[in-house]
Amino acid sequence: MKKLFAMIWAIGFAQYACTQNSTAQKLDELMQAYTNQGKFSGSVLVARHGQVLLDKGYGYSNYQEQRPNDPHTVFQIASVTKQFTSTLVLKLVEFKKLALTDKLSKFYPGYPHGDSITIEHLLTHTSGIYDYTRNGELMHLQTVRPVGKEEMMGYFRNQPLDFAPGTNWSYSNAGYFLLGCIIEQVTGQPYEKAIRQYIFDPLKMQHSGFDFIHLSSMDKAVGYKIDSTGNRSTPAPVVDSTVPFSAGAVYSTVEDLYKWHQGLQQYRIIGKDLMQKAYTPFKNNYGYGWIIDSLYGKRMVSHSGGIFGFRSDLARVPEDDVCVILLSNTEIPGMGNITRRVLAALYGKPYAIPVQLKAVAIREEVLKRYTGTYKIEANGVLVDVVLESGRLMARPHNGPPSELLALDDSHFFLSNEHEFKIYFEMDEKGQVLRMMINPNGDPRPANKIK
Repeated sequence: MKKLFAMIWAIGFAQYACTQNSTAQKLDELMQAYTNQGKFSGSVLVARHGQVLLDKGYGYSNYQEQRPNDPHTVFQIASVTKQFTSTLVLKLVEFKKLALTDKLSKFYPGYPHGDSITIEHLLTHTSGIYDYTRNGELMHLQTVRPVGKEEMMGYFRNQPLDFAPGTNWSYSNAGYFLLGCIIEQVTGQPYEKAIRQYIFDPLKMQHSGFDFIHLSSMDKAVGYKIDSTGNRSTPAPVVDSTVPFSAGAVYSTVEDLYKWHQGLQQYRIIGKDLMQKAYTPFKNNYGYGWIIDSLYGKRMVSHSGGIFGFRSDLARVPEDDVCVILLSNTEIPGMGNITRRVLAALYGKPYAIPVQLKAVAIREEVLKRYTGTYKIEANGVLVDVVLESGRLMARPHNGPPSELLALDDSHFFLSNEHEFKIYFEMDEKGQVLRMMINPNGDPRPANKIK
């Protein structure tokens, strides 16, 4: 009987190992396809049930020196920083040094509307505080000089609130900047030291830190700009860590961030009840430093980040101990699309290997009929479609322009994001009615208004 059980166990383990190896191979093939097409450069770690299935670098951390990315490459992770800020705030709540209901005025007397803004509002982006990265106001701060907290607050302190606190949702880096300042007041030490004391050191995250400009490690990646042709030969500027601060200054590696995932899974930083509260959507599917979504009927918590030369995405399914970490040293968009396909491969769901799209030439008189202003129904964003020197350009009012490259007379894709498809719908007379964005994925109609 013991031999029979041993044989059954051995067969089961062999099948499990085969499945794991097969999944790992699929994940590697998927990431290699993105890399080969110039759609990814960075490091990836994918784990499930405590088993790391993929831990690998793709592309180069330094294109001039042809130095490859690997699991030890250090990247700026930008807004993924917010997870650490929110968790430390909750740690201070657990210590009873803070309360979610504490008012901003408790720490900054006289702050405009400070009596109406709570810690919870700051955590959940429901404070209404103006986001200091909006419309590129801080582009001139792309320098190595440190910027004082009072100077930084001057960019948002006296701006009108977007809405009454708690009544709506609007992403605000300024809110998380203030949380870092509050952490410093409560702990009596710099934000960076507090994060290291309560999170980095206990989890042995030895390759994570804050001052990326002065990091001298050979593992440090160079971040690259992407021009309209997809070329990534120009290093991006590096902003001093005092500007993104507690909203986006952390640098890390995929392996350190996996230690972070494990620490959260094991409730080594804060207890289960408070962690579950952080994973509960407050407004607009946002909790305390986490975006909350569902994946195949299970709760997924995630956050992405973007800063000059770098993109990051960290997605977790706590119920299955699943963790997907993508860190990139280029400004190539579409990290969320890659993460979704990685998760589909991980869960045995259908997914497509990306293909290299080829644009075809379209007559100018055909392109001209698509020009005009369109309004995206889902969020009200206006997009101007214009013809410039024979090129069809999409100019959203809240973002940078992109060229529309043609697949045929009515189907297009973005020059800088091939996963982003656009289709123009017309009436029986050939007049354009609307622009359908991503019609094969998450269709978002944009009606032509003029």
